[in-house]
Amino acid sequence: PGHSPGFKKPPALLRLKRKRPGRRSDPAAAADAAAAPAPRGPSAAGRRRNPFSSLDNAPQRAAAAPQPPAAAPAGGDPSAAPFWQFLEPACEEKRPRTAEPAESSDILSLSQDLHSPLTVPKAPSSPRQEFPADWSIKTRVLFMSSQPFTWAEHLKAQEEAQGFAQHCRATQTPLPQSVQEPRLCTELRCAFQQSLVYWLHPSLPWLPLFPRLGADRRMAGKACPWAQDEALQQVLMSEWSVSFTSLYNLLRARLCPYFYVCAAQFSVLFRAAGLAGSAVPTAAMAPTTRGLREAMRSEGIEFSLPLLEESRTRKQKNSEESLETETTDGLGGSSSVEDVGEPAPSDDDDEGSFSWLEEMGVQDKVKKPDTISIQLRKEKHEVQVDHRPESLVLVRGSNTFTLLNFLISCRSLVAVAGPQAGLPPTLLAPVAFRGGTMQTLKARTLSGRARVQGGFEDAFSLEVLGPVLPHALHALTLLLGPAQRGSFRALLSPHEPSAAFNAAPPQEAVPQDLPACGLHPSTLDQLSQSPTLGKSSLRLLEMKDFSYTWKA
Repeated sequence: PGHSPGFKKPPALLRLKRKRPGRRSDPAAAADAAAAPAPRGPSAAGRRRNPFSSLDNAPQRAAAAPQPPAAAPAGGDPSAAPFWQFLEPACEEKRPRTAEPAESSDILSLSQDLHSPLTVPKAPSSPRQEFPADWSIKTRVLFMSSQPFTWAEHLKAQEEAQGFAQHCRATQTPLPQSVQEPRLCTELRCAFQQSLVYWLHPSLPWLPLFPRLGADRRMAGKACPWAQDEALQQVLMSEWSVSFTSLYNLLRARLCPYFYVCAAQFSVLFRAAGLAGSAVPTAAMAPTTRGLREAMRSEGIEFSLPLLEESRTRKQKNSEESLETETTDGLGGSSSVEDVGEPAPSDDDDEGSFSWLEEMGVQDKVKKPDTISIQLRKEKHEVQVDHRPESLVLVRGSNTFTLLNFLISCRSLVAVAGPQAGLPPTLLAPVAFRGGTMQTLKARTLSGRARVQGGFEDAFSLEVLGPVLPHALHALTLLLGPAQRGSFRALLSPHEPSAAFNAAPPQEAVPQDLPACGLHPSTLDQLSQSPTLGKSSLRLLEMKDFSYTWKA
């Protein structure tokens, strides 16, 4: 009681409302429709339009022939026609609009230009005797081969001890080009143990100290006794500063080739003079923010943004080439030449660009933007690269020492809240340093059957987990070549924020005098070359007949 009778039968009510406009426009058709029995079953529901579907996602029936919309009645009352007859043509006009270039396409093209690899083709490279240096840190490397990896498992205590001794003494054992019995080769097994060693600070076995970027979820719930103890935080930071300074002194003395500083917000790669094609020490920091860069400028640290500058140079070169093409073809005519000669508007003139308002006498009636708005508009492009690979900061020469002092006193270096609160950054190095702890990568061998054309074949793999540093990756490939008869594949999982470290510093004459840094001579030669991967990193590395091909 109290409800309309039509409320109990919604389908009949919807049919009635749909037929009412048709009665006014075409009485004869409406009479025929009223005389016909009401359709029932799923066929009627299929013809009825879903009132909850929007115009863009409404299902289109390909079998139904397109019908022209009904015309407005002769009386001139447009409200007499059904409302969906006016909506459907609007939907048809919207569809072709998506194919037209919009303003958002410029933003999309800029984003694709910023995130595209710089000089690295998508196709695999041609076979070479050496693969390019990759300064990104790998979290996992999976080696696969048709030959077993039995030589890398169940090391004897003497072989393990010999590998540690060779690492600490920086001695290298030469291996033949092909090892006939890898499992019985003691030199190979000792060298394998030697290649797995790295040095870490601080050493907290119950916490995953790498990676630190985005590691809050993995650290949640772990015991952190320093989180609420400021005195303990000061002790940890004091010890960390001693280890950090020790590493930098080793780097300047060319006894340590490189090391990483992995904080909760960014990572820093310090490289000694002679590496990556630079004759002076360098430090690369990524990702960064505008606030961090401003703090570095205020401390007098000179730096550059190589990836951003290269992107701008490439974009400017492409625009100049397209302009020359238009001028050659006669498309631009004389107007295009005149446009080139006009100076580009400078952002420095924004404060004085409102003088024309005073000339008109309306300077008090027009609301001018404040200084903060003008400054934000100038820095819009700089803020857009925050937290991106293009925000990589490169510091060279004596400025690296200033950066050292800046990082020790930087408040944003240590998180103040969350699971990483009060925990100093992680230091990773290939050689021993004061306060460092010797660690080894986790390695395990796997075997199985792989499907190939015509059946199955034996497949063997070696998985290496942990922070695989650049020298460790090259040292492992030096061992796998002779042990696997010059044929293997490697799937690499890089730590994405560290891929930006492959940006090339300015090219200089590099002195080759780093023999006492603890690296294999072949590894040292590879890391001394200028990086060529841009902001990408190696994803696939394959050796066939002792020649490398790779894909980034």
